[in-house]
Amino acid sequence: MSRESVDAPGCGHATPIPAASRIGPLLASSVVAPYDVGTREVPADAGEQVANVFRRAGLILAAADAGWADVLRITFFTTGPATRDAIDRVWTEHFPDPESRPARHTQLVTLPAGMEVQCEFLAVLPA
Repeated sequence: MSRESVDAPGCGHATPIPAASRIGPLLASSVVAPYDVGTREVPADAGEQVANVFRRAGLILAAADAGWADVLRITFFTTGPATRDAIDRVWTEHFPDPESRPARHTQLVTLPAGMEVQCEFLAVLPA
């Protein structure tokens, strides 16, 4: 199987790193930052940053002809536990069925100035 780079409009990196990479049915994202779509602007509000992360991840999934139902795991990187509430609110909007949610891990890290959250995901795409 060959590897295919996946990019989504407005979700690219400033470097030659694709938004995601696919081999067969597996799609692995690069880091999904909280930038406003199409810019490198980061909102000051953690809730807006979380919404941006989900928005950008959704665009990356769509660029690979996938959706939220295909996500197997999401890892969130946050600067503090207070961001968890904002993540939980958007999480339950995207995954309302507690019997069908992806695996999730949240890790406390140091992020670039102004950022409260980033994520990466793994999805299994339909054949």
